[in-house]
Amino acid sequence: MIYDYIIENYKNGEPIFLGELPGESKDYLRQEMKQLVDDGRLERLYNGVYYISYITILGTKGKISIDRYIEKKYLSSGGYVTGLQLANKYGFTTQNPSCYEICSNEATTKQRKQVIDGNTIIVYKPVTVITENNKSELQFLDLMTCIDKYSEINGSEFALKLRRFSEKLNVNFSMVKKLLPLYPDKVYRNLYEGGLIGELV
Repeated sequence: MIYDYIIENYKNGEPIFLGELPGESKDYLRQEMKQLVDDGRLERLYNGVYYISYITILGTKGKISIDRYIEKKYLSSGGYVTGLQLANKYGFTTQNPSCYEICSNEATTKQRKQVIDGNTIIVYKPVTVITENNKSELQFLDLMTCIDKYSEINGSEFALKLRRFSEKLNVNFSMVKKLLPLYPDKVYRNLYEGGLIGELV
């Protein structure tokens, strides 16, 4: 039975995508999943996405893990965190993001907003297909596109943080040079102000 497979392979809060479950007939699988939802053993997040029903240690109904959902849906197939969340993660700002901003190969339109269990996710289409060879560089260039808007630091502190960020991502500047024409001109200025323009020579 499909429920036994789910219990063995999925944890509480983990998203279960219909497409990843075994079974030759998707229609039959849908019927089984609907029955499990009706029986209260599974919860439906939205069509084709489910999670196991569970009670937390506080006695409340368990929810889906939004981070696991984003990882599975948008990041594992070629994607990365961008925007204010990225700037905050690397210490350029203390502002807390009100939504998740993701750049992903899964995106079919330039920008799409999705609300999952009260969390807003904005998914952007990348300027080019994200691969293991360009992921760090695209994420770096995305940050350089908006860093002037988000950064609360400047001068030598800004330059040092930017250099550490590029080292942490292991940014290949020859790849950055190739991708630069896909980005707005202000990226050059932000690279210059961050003391990294010399890396492109």
